[in-house]
Amino acid sequence: MTGGAGDGLLVGDIGGTHARFAVATRGADGRPALGAVARLAVAGHDGLEAALAAYAAGLGRALPARAVLGVAAPVAGGAAQAVLPNSGWVVEAEVLARRFGLAGVTLLNDFAAVAHALEAAAPVELVHVAGPRSGLPEAGVVSVIGPGTGLGTAILLRGAGGGQVVATEGGHIGFAPVDGFEEALWRALGTRFERVSAERVVAGPGLARIRALLGGEAGAAAAEGADAAEGADAALWDAALAGADPLAAAALDRWLGALGSVVGDLALAQGACAVVL
Repeated sequence: MTGGAGDGLLVGDIGGTHARFAVATRGADGRPALGAVARLAVAGHDGLEAALAAYAAGLGRALPARAVLGVAAPVAGGAAQAVLPNSGWVVEAEVLARRFGLAGVTLLNDFAAVAHALEAAAPVELVHVAGPRSGLPEAGVVSVIGPGTGLGTAILLRGAGGGQVVATEGGHIGFAPVDGFEEALWRALGTRFERVSAERVVAGPGLARIRALLGGEAGAAAAEGADAAEGADAALWDAALAGADPLAAAALDRWLGALGSVVGDLALAQGACAVVL
């Protein structure tokens, strides 16, 4: 059903690999609650309209009248259109509203959405990783960073008047090698890409690229060979985490070190009092 007349709010997380949809409602405590989350492969659909139509067909009820979609792309000043660089999908709010009979569609950057959610998160919903166990600062900058198909970044400015969110494209900053191996990786990726951004290394596909270089592949062969393996990213990550593939496990150590460097640089540049991954 696609009538756009149901209760709740249609919410979506539209990334480079998956598009996730759910219906959100407000619980008795005033906080939002999600219904069942559907995950659709981006590669299996021609665009967001097709993916949303597939979700709506299996929902078993009318879509809510309004939608809010977090998209892995720049969304400036309430823009009604976004182009997702990692999938090529073009998302147009008015087109979606007409197609599905919705009263309104709001687009925002996906990591801006994460930062908004962080402002509403309870302390018990955050897991301490490193540094002081003082929780989020009452006032100051919080850097919000997360690797997926790309590297998402946002800033949460906390203060007495409530949190303010700034969407950024920090994942596209230039990758800065810190040792000989990373210099070799930077050169290898440079043969394939005009510019080697941080997300070429510390997003999901970066693990395969690092493994390729550790395995003795050099230059363009490393970059191209890793691209060919990206369809098996999930299996590679599982093998690395389980230690089933020693080369993948070694690549994961390298990947984590590079992620730490990028996160530290972003925190310095943003004047962060805390970082949330």
